Amino acid sequence: MMSSPSPSSSSSSSSPSPSSTSSSSSDDGNGNGTGHGGHGFEGPSLTRRRGNNEIWPGPFIEDLAVRVAIDACRYIGRLAAAAALATLFRVNKSLPFVSLINPWIIFPNANMRNGAAGMWEEVEVWGDSPREKVCSTWQAVSRSDPLWQRLTSSIWGRTHRMHATWHEEYVYCHQTSQNFRLGRSVHETLHFDPTGVDISDGLICRCLTLSDTHLACGFADGTIRLFELATRLHVGTFLPQHGDHFGRFSRAVSGIIISDPRVIFATLDGDIHVAIIDGQQQARRAHVGNIVDDGSLVDFTGCGRWWVGLYAGVPGRAIHIWDGNTEDLVYMNTTLTDRESLRGWHMLTGLTETVGRVRVTHRETAVACTSNRFMVLDLRNPEFSLHDRESRIGLMVNSLDSNNEAFITVDNRGRATVRRAETLDEVCRFNTRLGNIMSCMNLGYAVMCAGGVIRVWEIEHGQYLYSFGENVGAVNAMVADDRHVAVAGGDTTIHLWDFGAQ
Repeated sequence: MMSSPSPSSSSSSSSPSPSSTSSSSSDDGNGNGTGHGGHGFEGPSLTRRRGNNEIWPGPFIEDLAVRVAIDACRYIGRLAAAAALATLFRVNKSLPFVSLINPWIIFPNANMRNGAAGMWEEVEVWGDSPREKVCSTWQAVSRSDPLWQRLTSSIWGRTHRMHATWHEEYVYCHQTSQNFRLGRSVHETLHFDPTGVDISDGLICRCLTLSDTHLACGFADGTIRLFELATRLHVGTFLPQHGDHFGRFSRAVSGIIISDPRVIFATLDGDIHVAIIDGQQQARRAHVGNIVDDGSLVDFTGCGRWWVGLYAGVPGRAIHIWDGNTEDLVYMNTTLTDRESLRGWHMLTGLTETVGRVRVTHRETAVACTSNRFMVLDLRNPEFSLHDRESRIGLMVNSLDSNNEAFITVDNRGRATVRRAETLDEVCRFNTRLGNIMSCMNLGYAVMCAGGVIRVWEIEHGQYLYSFGENVGAVNAMVADDRHVAVAGGDTTIHLWDFGAQ
């Protein structure tokens, strides 16, 4: 599966600049904060050394464990958090966990550092095995499901559980990310019944979307085909309602959102449909497009709370935002695609180059780009853009993608940059030395396809890792999450790679 990094690949990195969100307990004790480290940690003040007969309070140990994990994630990488935690909960004088993490980072003030210096003396260690044990309080905290819920949310960005316990969820996320780093995956092609397609280009897959349980594929004839990831089977087909046709590809799917149990999809003519995963084949039309006034809906994305459409064809109406709960349009503005108006109309009649892309982060920000400009909007207050930048070199539109809090772009010289969406702080940059790239990303990795070869970089430092063993030829669409990568080939083949921990 994995091949060695090619000599032509190179990478350079800059120091990651993670969010400064506090990692301390939330008010309700659930620990649902997201953020990877920060300087706002507030724990009990260690103003004196405790005696050997005193017991460290469980909440303090829990806060300390979260801080250790976040600092390991911040300064080394997400995979380092597990090693730091394992060392913390097996601590003795000869194996202090600060050997992995700078104590000045973990304990930002002198009182805390002095208190920590005496901590090792009051930890009771017994047993001769290499897996040293600690006192009962530390053991209880290490097995606490609320602690692992906080850690899973803080390190892996997951706020819902797929396994029996949060500890199992954390271990699964760690192992899956390790598999992704090492290229351990299972490759399959997905199959579906192609009958019933009424136009010759109807089997062209234009977009893909992943959820924890399903892969949705949007085709040029307006059809959505849904696959179950656990079985790899085609389990559903959804059709849009018929309307006026403004061109050969006006019914082509421009974007899909999976918000269980709903599948929301849009077509180039501006219609938005909603289907139920286990419901009837005919989708409900939630919004009737007005192509004359708005132009072509060239890309569509979102989450459960927001739907975001990128239009091209009419000046000043590039971005539309809907409330996903009420299905009401709440915002319409920006000039992002004004220069691309003519190309937007051409998309209705022919397979042209991508005009623009839009993606949504988990922090309720939208990132959109064209070949010469990108902008970032706060979906809760979109009237004033957070950032709006021109690119003198030009951008490869198909390279834009986002994860929980960051996004990636590749310029026309093949230089990739990963930035945090809210601040534009640079996480890393690297030179792909590739042209005509299509890319996607997950929490820790960027996946790029050029010339049928799929390559992977880690995005904490910008290091090239490996290329996939399968050559997929021409690519129409690709998507990745933390477990899967899916690619729609130009020959109508749907490829799926599964990096899940087995």
